[in-house]
Amino acid sequence: MKTIYSSNRLKALYFLLLSLLISIFTACEKEDISNLESEVTTVNLSGEDSPENSKKIIVKSEGMNFIVPREINSGWNTFRYENGTANPHFFVIEKLPEGKTVEDSKNEIVPLFQAGMDLIGQGKPDEAMNVFFSLPSWYWGVVLQGGPGLVSPNRAAESTVYMTPGNYVIECYVKTKNGIFHSSIGMIEGIKVNDKPSKIKEPKSTIDLSISSTNGIQVSGKIRPGHHVVSVYFEDQATYGHFLGHDVHLVKLSPEANIDELNTWMNWMDPDQFKTPAPDGVEFMGGMQELPHSQKGYFSVNLTPGTYAWISEVPDPRSKNMLKTFTVPHN
Repeated sequence: MKTIYSSNRLKALYFLLLSLLISIFTACEKEDISNLESEVTTVNLSGEDSPENSKKIIVKSEGMNFIVPREINSGWNTFRYENGTANPHFFVIEKLPEGKTVEDSKNEIVPLFQAGMDLIGQGKPDEAMNVFFSLPSWYWGVVLQGGPGLVSPNRAAESTVYMTPGNYVIECYVKTKNGIFHSSIGMIEGIKVNDKPSKIKEPKSTIDLSISSTNGIQVSGKIRPGHHVVSVYFEDQATYGHFLGHDVHLVKLSPEANIDELNTWMNWMDPDQFKTPAPDGVEFMGGMQELPHSQKGYFSVNLTPGTYAWISEVPDPRSKNMLKTFTVPHN
């Protein structure tokens, strides 16, 4: 799971558990995950022979997995995420404390989050609290460094972030229909960032977004059909009711989309939400995962005429001015 933004994270974790226990949790059967790896599309999204992809870091999902280079250069890096599965996914980039690797996350972090959630679902709050408070101290030193927002099935998205040398983890924690974090069943991998400079320059944006805990999402720049590079500036970073920070996702809305359902679905802490499949009528087109305050990331998108929304993965984003619909005209 993503690292909580707080100077008193253990206290935040305590109240997270209390909030979860207030919610109506119903025990559910363990999901049969034996067939999840078969949820694969056969479409080739990468266009790997395309010259513009030569400097990009290609990351693919062909089931509950990430196929990713093990080592990349430092500086600006553009990630192209190709979701070749039947479910929406994303990946958040997490810089690990010195000396830690993805194996530490797999062995010491992911199982504890899943075990804690399972215990709460079984009506065992005391045992769950003991599990969460057993998280190792190094976990609180993880720093979130952006990454592609939610991407619908058989779609690709690109994001550009600045990375310093060190060990990183990428993971997806969307939940299966029975509440299993995708990271618990394979969607977590490690990347080493070396000290060699990348060949990527900081992009030039055509649409500029800023996001903050006080003003929500603010947009400047003419929104028209065609290719855009969207900058996302994090004026601050905060901890919300789900005990994580804010980010930005782009969604295309079809006429049957229910904006109220989408608004509710974005809260992973709700036991009934942030599960696959996503609400009907929404197409996730990427975005920018959490960055620390005063940092900026970029993502690319091709806009066609229609109705869209910028939305953050926080509880009730609409009430925080973090759900904003807009229309792309025909000309």
